[in-house]
Amino acid sequence: MHLFKQHAVKDPESVSQLIPVIDFGPYFAGEPGALDRLAEQLCHACENIGFFYAANHGVPQDIIDRGFAASRHFHALPLAEKMRLTLNEANIGYMPMNASMQAASTVHKATKPNQNESFFISHDRGADHPDVLANVPLRGRNQWPEGQSEMRRDMVAYFDALRAMCSRILPAFAVALDMPQDTFAPFFANEEHINLRFLHYPPQEDTSENTFGTAPHTDNSFMTALARTDVPGLAVRLPSGEWFAPPVIPGTFLVNLGNMMRRWSNDRFLSTPHGVINESGTDRYSIAYFHSPNPASTIACLPSCVSADNPARYPPAVYGDLVKEFYRKNYFHQKGHGS
Repeated sequence: MHLFKQHAVKDPESVSQLIPVIDFGPYFAGEPGALDRLAEQLCHACENIGFFYAANHGVPQDIIDRGFAASRHFHALPLAEKMRLTLNEANIGYMPMNASMQAASTVHKATKPNQNESFFISHDRGADHPDVLANVPLRGRNQWPEGQSEMRRDMVAYFDALRAMCSRILPAFAVALDMPQDTFAPFFANEEHINLRFLHYPPQEDTSENTFGTAPHTDNSFMTALARTDVPGLAVRLPSGEWFAPPVIPGTFLVNLGNMMRRWSNDRFLSTPHGVINESGTDRYSIAYFHSPNPASTIACLPSCVSADNPARYPPAVYGDLVKEFYRKNYFHQKGHGS
C-alpha cells in the first residue's frame, strides 16, 4: 500500500480543525490590535501543525490566474527548448522529469526520482546587477525562453505579488515568537533568497509504493506559499503520523513553515512533512513560492526560544551554506559541487 494511504485521515470533522484558516484582512488593513490577534493565531498554527490557509491575502486573483496560465504555457513548450534552460548552480531554470530526489530527507527514504518537471525563477536581475557581475553564489539571473515576453511578465508579476505578501507577514511571525516585530526585517533585506517554482505533475502511470510526484520532505525555506488547481495530489503528515489531503479552499494560499523557521524557533515551530502523488489521471499544476532570508544571513536560535532548561538545538549557521548543502543532497545537477 502507498505510504500516503497507510494511515490516511478518513472523514475529518472539518478542514479548519486540522489546518487553520487565518484571515489576514484585518492585519493588512491596519486595524487596531490586529497584529497581536494574528500573531496569536499564527502561533497556534505553527506550534501544532506547521500549515495554515491564508485568506484575504491581498494578491489579486488575476495575478494568480495569469501565473498558472504562464506555467501551462511554459510546460507545453517543446522539451528541446526547455532543456536549453536547464537548472544552474543557483537552482534557476528548468528541471526535467527524474532530475530530483528527496534522498537526503529524514522523513522518508526515496528510492526513485520525483515525477514532476519544474521551472524555477528568482529575482529578475539584470546583467549589470553587482551580484551577477561578481558571480555571487545563489544570486544569479533568471533563464527565460526566447520570444516569451508575456509569460515572463506574468511570472515576474506573480513573484512580486507573493514577495510583497510574505514580506508583510514577517512582523506577525516575530510577535508570535515573542520577539519585537522588526526582528526578521534585517535578515530579509537586500534581496532575500526567493525561489518561485512552477510545477507540472503529469499523470503518474506508476503509483506503486515509494513512487511519488514529490517524495515526502520538509521545505528548506522560512515559509512556503502554495497555490494549487483543483486536481488533488498533495498530502500533509499530521503530528499524529496520519496523512491528510488538504482540499483547495478558493481565495486562499496554503502556507507552511520550512526548516529555517524551525531552526530559528529552536523547534518551537514545526516544519511539517508533505509530498505529492498524482493519481488523478490528468495533469496537475501548482506554484510554490519559497520565501527565505538573504544568503549572507546567520541563522541562530532566537533568544525567546532558548533558556537554561531549553538550550539551543542548532549552532549558528550561514543560510547560504545551508541552502547549498540542501541543493547538493536533493538535486542531481548539484551533486559533486563543493560550494
